[in-house]
Amino acid sequence: MPSPYLVATVAVIFAAILGLLVIRIVRDYERAVVFRLGRVLRAKGPGLILLIPLVDRMVKITLRVQTLDVAPQDIITSDTVSVKVNAVLIFRVIDPVKAVIGVDDFVAATGLLAQTTLRSILGGAELDSLLTERDQLNENLQAVLAAKAALWGVEVQSMEIKHVDLPEGMRRAMARQAEAERERQAKIVAAEGEHQAAEALTSAARVLGTNPVSLQLRYLQTLVEVASEQHSTTLFPIPIHLAQAFRPIPEAAPSDGA
Repeated sequence: MPSPYLVATVAVIFAAILGLLVIRIVRDYERAVVFRLGRVLRAKGPGLILLIPLVDRMVKITLRVQTLDVAPQDIITSDTVSVKVNAVLIFRVIDPVKAVIGVDDFVAATGLLAQTTLRSILGGAELDSLLTERDQLNENLQAVLAAKAALWGVEVQSMEIKHVDLPEGMRRAMARQAEAERERQAKIVAAEGEHQAAEALTSAARVLGTNPVSLQLRYLQTLVEVASEQHSTTLFPIPIHLAQAFRPIPEAAPSDGA
């Protein structure tokens, strides 16, 4: 007759194995899609769920937000410029049943769909819009991708262009264009400054011309400014008619009758 201890040990082991086959724990951010004899029942969880051994099968799906780095894609824009663009995709599962039975691997399928959508949308855009209108392009990418991924129970929250790699020749051409544009702006600013200075000088000359005293005061002020410089010699130009008063009076010539 078997020992009671042996029977108890076998019973405990059998109960543990049965518990492992029957009892499942689903975390709060997960859902369990249960299949019974190959037919899907529903998504269960979170918490404790019970399965019928050899009858039920469970597939866990995470509901957390996932990020996917879209591999760089070679794209020819509508103005025939070859660029390499990569992006980042942010998505999450909102319908676990569709994510399991609607596609074999929803993560891989969403990534491949993101690559084809990236080539399709950006291939119809020009290079300038690709560099300056990224927000609009991101919205277009998200809208197209979300409509297709929804069939798999996947919600696309964001599709962002991360980097645009231009050819070396194009980068040099754009650098030269930017430098030429900066030089043009600098020349325009300098010309505007010269124009304003000329207008100011013209106005000042007009005011000084109407009043000779103001011209003399301006002259004296300039002399004071020049004299304030160290190690400088200042020459005062004096009108020639002022020096006539300091010339010696010539003596009268003797007359012949003296």
